[in-house]
Amino acid sequence: MPQSHRRKRLRRAAVALSALLAAGAAQAATERFQDLTIEVVGQGRPVLMIPGLNSGADTWRETCAALQADHVQCHLVQFPGLAGAPPIKTAAYNDTMRDELLAYIEQRKLERPVVMGHSLGGFVALKMGIAKPQAIDRLVIVDTLGFLGALYGPTLTAQTIRPMAENMAAMVLNQPQAHYYRGIAVTAQSMTASDDKVALLRRWGEASDRATTAQALVEMMTTDLRPELDKVKVPTLVLAGWVGGARFGATRESTLAMYRQHYAKLDGVRIEMSQDGYHFLMWDDPQWLQGQVRGFLAEPKPAG
Repeated sequence: MPQSHRRKRLRRAAVALSALLAAGAAQAATERFQDLTIEVVGQGRPVLMIPGLNSGADTWRETCAALQADHVQCHLVQFPGLAGAPPIKTAAYNDTMRDELLAYIEQRKLERPVVMGHSLGGFVALKMGIAKPQAIDRLVIVDTLGFLGALYGPTLTAQTIRPMAENMAAMVLNQPQAHYYRGIAVTAQSMTASDDKVALLRRWGEASDRATTAQALVEMMTTDLRPELDKVKVPTLVLAGWVGGARFGATRESTLAMYRQHYAKLDGVRIEMSQDGYHFLMWDDPQWLQGQVRGFLAEPKPAG
């Protein structure tokens, strides 16, 4: 291993260790709210931190710890049916998660919290901002497009991609376990540059309820939020990565152009690109992501 790469890995390990120690020292309490499990860490400005598909609340653990010095109160969200959490039955999983999080904000009397979501969590956060922007101070969206289906073809629509999405869901539901777990392992390798985190993603994926995974995936693939993004009336920071797609021909410029197209209707959105991160930017490029979030939270809200 080259010396520079070894030093980089050691720095990442040191950052992760100090973050975990800080998180353990912070005040924390876990509660059930409807179908959600939410851990509250620290005191100060409330920030909901929502993980992605087949992911656990610990996705945000190190980010939460790093933001404690900025007087942030983290609300680490665990969705049902994912990463070992008990599943639920609902006709519309992502809409249910949106509605339960909005109810949590209201019933816990959180005064216009920041909502930060990764992947599926970013998709749900956008749905929250569309449905009830007055309940939210600002959004941080991490590696989430306005229409996931566009990744499979630029001319696809929410309607025309449905057969493909349903075929993918059938594979999730019906594959023999060994084949399904092999697919989880391959996918995990493409999601992060950290070997330790790849192992964690494999455990989370294997522990996730297949029916929940399939339902949430179909809903994401067949829902195009782009036409509705003008309903989001709060400052929004979108953080994206391109390195993971480089082997498929993606460049920084082409990825940035795609994100700009997806968020064209969201007034005042700011899009920033990581140079090192794969899908889990909070793990692969933690200091960059934390710096972006810290600076965004410090910005005054635009007048009017």
